[in-house]
Amino acid sequence: SSGINAEYGQSNFYFLEMNTRLQVEHPITECITGVDIVEEMLRVAAGKPLSYTQDDIGIKGWAVECRVYAEDPVRYLPSIGLLTKYIEPSVAENTADDGVRCDSGIVEGSSISIHYDPMICKLVTFAPTRREAIRKMEAALDDYVIDGITHNTPLLREILGNEAFLSGNVNTKFLEEEYPGGFSGAPLTTSQRAELYPALVALHHNKANRAAGPESYKYVVTGDGEERGEVTVTVSKDGTCAVSLEGQTVTVTPQGGIHEPLQKFTLDGGREVTLQQLEFNGVTHSIRYRCCRKDFTIVTPLQQRFMDAMPEKPVVDTSNLLLSPMPGSVSMISVEEGDEVLEGTEVAVIVAMKMNNSLKAPKSGKIKKIWASVGDVVDGDQKILEFH
Repeated sequence: SSGINAEYGQSNFYFLEMNTRLQVEHPITECITGVDIVEEMLRVAAGKPLSYTQDDIGIKGWAVECRVYAEDPVRYLPSIGLLTKYIEPSVAENTADDGVRCDSGIVEGSSISIHYDPMICKLVTFAPTRREAIRKMEAALDDYVIDGITHNTPLLREILGNEAFLSGNVNTKFLEEEYPGGFSGAPLTTSQRAELYPALVALHHNKANRAAGPESYKYVVTGDGEERGEVTVTVSKDGTCAVSLEGQTVTVTPQGGIHEPLQKFTLDGGREVTLQQLEFNGVTHSIRYRCCRKDFTIVTPLQQRFMDAMPEKPVVDTSNLLLSPMPGSVSMISVEEGDEVLEGTEVAVIVAMKMNNSLKAPKSGKIKKIWASVGDVVDGDQKILEFH
């Protein structure tokens, strides 16, 4: 960096900062060159010469890096909490030219706090071609189990299938141009629905009706804004399921035990589908598919008739409340109960990840109650102020 004093006709240059460290993207360089940059830095620090010359270094294949963050991908706000479950993608099948690399510093049980950068890991895949590296990254993200905190893998997974990204037609306004209203989750395409529903229903049947014999069963699937689907499952003695949905029948072969967090299924002997199990209460499934959380209700036709007859739960009105947009500590409350404020007026400040986040009045009105105090540590969506 430099400073120029143009007013007095002088050009005085000053080194304000020298960033002598590895960049976050250094695994990309290592994967496509085969050079261990960290080892070379240690050798130089020990007074030894570099073990390579420029002529020794070539570029081989492609690599993709995803920076996995404890961050809400919809609002781009950090998330804190305990990693209740954490399983990294397998690197067992890596070769020198093809594989997965996960540079992380956490384990299951680690805590993401408000005091530090919320990066979880640098996930890298490498392969002979760009498309192969991208496909390998999609599979690695599908196999990455992170529970307990909100994270940005749904957005990363969505970008990998974006046509502009796949074609290489990207710039620094990519998110602004491709998701002008912000990223709010990826709706299911017809082909995705055709592979998710059979796998999900097979999982449900194996969990809810483990003792059932090899015969046919009917279910009604509802969830995530999707059209209600009626599904028939015919179970074979070998454990495979023939799942019929909308006139199409798919043979589903489960892989592994039904209680594993990662559930893999083979459809029609070829396509593989990966689901992450989050919660199951006998009726409702919370899963991750292509990294996005989706909630489904799967019941018998008779159960669905009973559920349709139940009254809907009223929606809680929060329009008079100012809620914390993220976990953090309250550093300032600039109003008192009874004050009149205008919409957009700063009324509080939340500190999270070493940054001040200004909270503004969502409407004009009088402050009815202050629910938080300076110094309080608050959760996301916790009440800060209430308006009349």
